[in-house]
Amino acid sequence: MAELYHVLNRGVEKRKIFSDDKDYFRFVHDLFEFNDKERVNNVFYRFQNNDLRGHYIKQTQERRKREFLVKIHGFCLMPNHFHLLLSQQMEGGIPKFLNKLSAGYSKYFNTKYERVGPLFQGRYKRVLIKNQRQLLYILFYIHLNPLDLFRPEWRDRELKDHREAIRFLENYRWSSHLDYCGKKNFPSVTQRDFFIEFFGGPIDYKKSLYGWLKDLELESISPFALEDVLI
Repeated sequence: MAELYHVLNRGVEKRKIFSDDKDYFRFVHDLFEFNDKERVNNVFYRFQNNDLRGHYIKQTQERRKREFLVKIHGFCLMPNHFHLLLSQQMEGGIPKFLNKLSAGYSKYFNTKYERVGPLFQGRYKRVLIKNQRQLLYILFYIHLNPLDLFRPEWRDRELKDHREAIRFLENYRWSSHLDYCGKKNFPSVTQRDFFIEFFGGPIDYKKSLYGWLKDLELESISPFALEDVLI
């Protein structure tokens, strides 16, 4: 597999970049739409229902086969930042994808909220996943980030009810966690084959994530968690 990168960016001045479900939904759509070598002139794809009950991105008219800039192995959206787990499909794929994604979503957001200026805090941050241990845990770390909204003490290993935390994650739509669990949420956005095989399937993925949450050692992943950019 090509080199794997954890990528993160947040709103300028730590501002929210997602104010309602439609904003989250639009960003997930853009993850799909802008992952294409060619310039996107018109939106040929949409989510099935505008009321957010739809789970799929579907083609609305004939279109040439897309050429991915990157593989999106996983993602998580938080109120003021996002995490992506990417590998390049072509030279320069990550910067091309992130530039299209940031510009496209910023245009949508600024138009909707009648604002001007940059939405994101400068250039995105990325770090290379270098070894087997990092490879094993980075997807878990990304998918556990929503616990900051529910039980922030999880980072200090003070979580009292781990099953309650897992239930919260199973009701959080704005990540690839549900798709890895075998529940179709946004399956067209991510390319999950490598990690599904790596973990041995959805059931083993869930068991492994639960085990890591219980035995949490965040110090071991700090070099590639990119937490410093959120301070």
